[in-house]
Amino acid sequence: MSSVTFDTLQFVQTLTESGFDQKQAEGVAKALRNAQEESETATKRDLKELELVLKSEMQAMEYRMTIKLGAMLGGSIALMAGILKLMQHV
Repeated sequence: MSSVTFDTLQFVQTLTESGFDQKQAEGVAKALRNAQEESETATKRDLKELELVLKSEMQAMEYRMTIKLGAMLGGSIALMAGILKLMQHV
């Protein structure tokens, strides 16, 4: 999954302007960045990629099912034709 863009410099500046000292602000920024890296949050890009993969897989499955249905229909027709032919000879 992709990572979320995070401007640590701006974050540290905001914290220092709010009363944190530089070391505290940097520690909080580092902890937040580490937490984001460890999280498995999906981004919009991740969801779009998943959507494309799923669409592709569904199309492939639809194709396979169409082939199977056609084969079953053809087999059923051949079976019925065989049964009708046998019944004519009886």
